[in-house]
Amino acid sequence: MRYAHAVDEVRAAEAALMARLPEGTLMQRAAAGLASVCAQLLGRLYGSRVLLLVGSGDNGGDALYAGARLARRGAHVTAALAAPKAHADALTAFRQAGGRVIDHTRLEPLLTARHPFQGTDLVIDGLTGIGGRGSLRGLYGALVAALPDDAAVVACDVPSGVDADTGEVAGEAVRADVTVTFGTLKPGLLIDPGADHAGVVELIDIGLSGLPAPTVIAPSTSDVRPPRPAAETDKYRRGVVGVIAGGSHYTGAALLSVGSALRGGAGMVRFASAARVVGLVEARWPETVTAVLPDDGEPDLEAVGRVQAWVVGPGLGVDERGERLVKAVLRTDVPVLVDADGLTVLAELPAGERRALLDRPAATLLTPHAGELSRLTNTGRDQIEARRLASVRAAAADLGVTVLLKGSTTLVADPGGPVRANLTGTPWLATAGSGDVLSGLAGSLLAQGVSAVDAGAWAAHLHGLAARIAAAPRRDRAPAPITAEDVLAALPEAFAQLP
Repeated sequence: MRYAHAVDEVRAAEAALMARLPEGTLMQRAAAGLASVCAQLLGRLYGSRVLLLVGSGDNGGDALYAGARLARRGAHVTAALAAPKAHADALTAFRQAGGRVIDHTRLEPLLTARHPFQGTDLVIDGLTGIGGRGSLRGLYGALVAALPDDAAVVACDVPSGVDADTGEVAGEAVRADVTVTFGTLKPGLLIDPGADHAGVVELIDIGLSGLPAPTVIAPSTSDVRPPRPAAETDKYRRGVVGVIAGGSHYTGAALLSVGSALRGGAGMVRFASAARVVGLVEARWPETVTAVLPDDGEPDLEAVGRVQAWVVGPGLGVDERGERLVKAVLRTDVPVLVDADGLTVLAELPAGERRALLDRPAATLLTPHAGELSRLTNTGRDQIEARRLASVRAAAADLGVTVLLKGSTTLVADPGGPVRANLTGTPWLATAGSGDVLSGLAGSLLAQGVSAVDAGAWAAHLHGLAARIAAAPRRDRAPAPITAEDVLAALPEAFAQLP
């Protein structure tokens, strides 16, 4: 499990630790870790060319002390000072180690030249750190824009221009190959677009203690532990998941969600829909227990059979039939996952009626992408994409349910708890039907008694693992485009990687 803490919490823990240590000890610990990672990246230190981007704060001090260590080992290190002031003791140590300094007054004319830092092997970004907010302006932004394309970039704590608490990027920002962060992870390193700017994240232990509960949690494969059947377990004890999906226009969503529910570990899948869709499911997944639902009138879910969780929405349609089915499922007393058209149905209901449907005794898991969440919360899609962490938290709190926000970083939030961030996946997952696979998988976990937040987080992790397996290069072939069917087929291998 990877834990991330908010900036204010990190600063409080650092202040408590610094009060117990000799002055400067904490910065030296950070600089030692930063220099070690940089040395490993360079391989051969002697004669290598290193550029420091130095801001006015402690982040710049970390970079200067790390640069001094590299200079003493034979690297040619240059510090570009982006502000009138820099950390005084660190700057003195850097100069004493033989480092070269470019004062901020000399930087602006230098940056007008073409390729001002040509020949640089490695850049250490020490401009803003965890206290940075908003876009990089003035010399800060100009320095980042002038970085050579062929140099490795190492960010100190957080890439400059990335909000450490949220992952938001407002404008120009450092795009690092490696981010060396200290004490604990920061949420912005786990959540896009910040995560995309961070590259590989290396955590350096500097002795922080007394941190509160994390703001964001990122499960690893060893943390994903769905129930395993014992010798005496039968199909009913393993959990029965009900799926209501598909309609007159979309049938593939039903096939994909049923397939992933079957491969998600539940002992039985009951499927209910229109007669044509039921026939397709029976032909593709004969192990499914099916029932035909009438096109009009109130649906009789008891006639479908007893289930431990429902999945409703994929390919359902947003007409009166779809509305009746979504309402009927949400009036049951078992956990429910609502996806796709089911979310659109919810969004179009009057606010009071939607609130009453979601105020239910059992768990509810909504799995929107940004557009669907935009309709549910009456918030601009662009705002949700730019502020993913704040958006998923607000949605979970306002709706009173667990929300899984799909996207480049899938986030799962329930009211009041830490947000789960998924670190598996591949850009190839942006393909039609992949969300249907995710909904069936998460619904299967719900039926097995897994909590809504764990079902969402574990399903997202397994979904991403399966996509990586499906897209993995083979025999010197580049990563291949994949379909939702490929992800579905790779689910057993993804489960096989669990402890």
